[in-house]
Amino acid sequence: MMEKTYTTRELGKRFLYYFRPYRRTLLLDLLCAALTTLCEIVLPLLIRQITNTALEDVALLSRRMILGFAGVYFMLRIVDAVANYYMANIGHVMGAKIETDMRRDAYAHLQQLSNTYFNNTKVGQIMGRITNDLFDVTEFAHHCPEEFFIAGLKMLISFVILAGIHLPLTLIVFLFVPLMTIVCMKINRYVKSAFARQRNQIGELNARIEDSLLGQKVVKAFANEEMEQARFEEGNQEFLEIKKMTYHIMGYFSTSTRIFDGLMYLAVMVGGGFFLMDGKILPGDMVAYVLYVTTLLATIRRIIEFTEQFQRGMTGIERFLQIMDADIEIFDEPGAVALENPSGEIVFCQVSFTYPDDHNQVFHNLNLTIHAGEKVAIVGPSGGGKTTLCNLIPRFYDVTQGDIFLDGRNIRSFTLKSLRRNIGVVQQDVYLFSGTVYENIAYGRPGASRQEVMEAAKRAGADGFIKELKDGYDTYVGERGVKLSGGQKQRISIARVFLKNPPIILLDEATSALDNESEYAVARSLDELARGRTTLTIAHRLSSIRNADRILVLTEDGIVEEGNHESLMEQKGLYYHFYEMADTWK
Repeated sequence: MMEKTYTTRELGKRFLYYFRPYRRTLLLDLLCAALTTLCEIVLPLLIRQITNTALEDVALLSRRMILGFAGVYFMLRIVDAVANYYMANIGHVMGAKIETDMRRDAYAHLQQLSNTYFNNTKVGQIMGRITNDLFDVTEFAHHCPEEFFIAGLKMLISFVILAGIHLPLTLIVFLFVPLMTIVCMKINRYVKSAFARQRNQIGELNARIEDSLLGQKVVKAFANEEMEQARFEEGNQEFLEIKKMTYHIMGYFSTSTRIFDGLMYLAVMVGGGFFLMDGKILPGDMVAYVLYVTTLLATIRRIIEFTEQFQRGMTGIERFLQIMDADIEIFDEPGAVALENPSGEIVFCQVSFTYPDDHNQVFHNLNLTIHAGEKVAIVGPSGGGKTTLCNLIPRFYDVTQGDIFLDGRNIRSFTLKSLRRNIGVVQQDVYLFSGTVYENIAYGRPGASRQEVMEAAKRAGADGFIKELKDGYDTYVGERGVKLSGGQKQRISIARVFLKNPPIILLDEATSALDNESEYAVARSLDELARGRTTLTIAHRLSSIRNADRILVLTEDGIVEEGNHESLMEQKGLYYHFYEMADTWK
């Protein structure tokens, strides 16, 4: 998936938005930066004055003058210490708050993105963008305005002071600054690209590690540990090569700036020496020049050292914006209203659907009516669109053409939150969060009482085995519910839907991965769950849907057969073929 790239100017402009709540903090931080700069700027002036006075007539130097200068400088150092504390403490906290705000916005935006985005983006990459990539933003948000402000201030004040001392020598020295800037800007482009490659490769490594660790049972089952290690090492070595290239560029960058350092000192040495010979500048002025050039070069070196951090921050901001600029494909239409107490009639009218990422068409002009309270089952070959049909009802995807109506109104006219609140989904691949049994059931309706959670578990047939667990409802289920069996996880997911208590239920092959005993227990829970609700069931095990009010046979050609179990068996068509084939394998 091609991702947008941004210029440095675009990144800076977009990032400024996050400074708005902290404008006062930023202004105080820059004021403190100015005060610390003042201390560095004043010292060469004091040294110059003492040196020139001593060379003119050492008798003019007095203890009062020296102690007066020392007192001024001492007071400035106290101001510097206080200002530096503010910058190091409050300034960094401001950066951390900006990082936190950005991570909050990125996570909120991710919640609104469609399945298409997650189908095409590795979780490891997403994790890297909202964690590691934003770590550098704290330092960037604090130091970026501060460092450039200090550098600009020092250059401006140094130029004014030195030009007042001797303009020709000042122009010679400062001639190197724009040349250095041009060279740095050109090299910076390569630095930015290198850091972007680094971040991307870290994301790939995270995705590789996550994939391997989550599938560690499969890895061990096939004894493929060495293969996984080799694949990881390949990515690890690629990351090393990218870092080597980055350091090569940084080394080139550092070397070029050190050359300019030497040239500036050389200009002061030669130019200052000649001007001293001609009596056009005083020895104290020469000392001040050296001190100011040293201060100037120290500032330039600091900016150069900050360049790595700057590019890390800019890369993190760019990858953050790539999330924020990902299109929200499923959203509330203007004027959408909350769906309240639907009866559950669902109508598909001339519905066509093509997956937006691979342009694979699933439906063309599909028409279907599911009556309120009706139990409808869908069967058919893999790839016929059974799961896709269910995903269209809660708008996990939007139809390409046509409309879906709920109680006579287009589902687009309802807010997404209220639409999905009224639909319960039980899937074959149950996802349990890392937490307790109680927390996973309570996820169905946040704020439900413990008694309500336990009642939902009883209705799902889960209360019995839950009480036998080590800590009952407070038992930790492990990542993705790894400590529970398939049947136990499925009944917890059903309890979650019971607690939600929606009028519409979608059952997507909810029992196909279970053993016979678990299937029987879960089937009873599902029958209880479906009672009095509009229910759409996808099933491969046809024995589980014999009691459905209506059975639809869905293929690539659409709905080819429709009726109850008995009528479809009498037709001896595709359903009959599926059923007989399933019966043969019993």
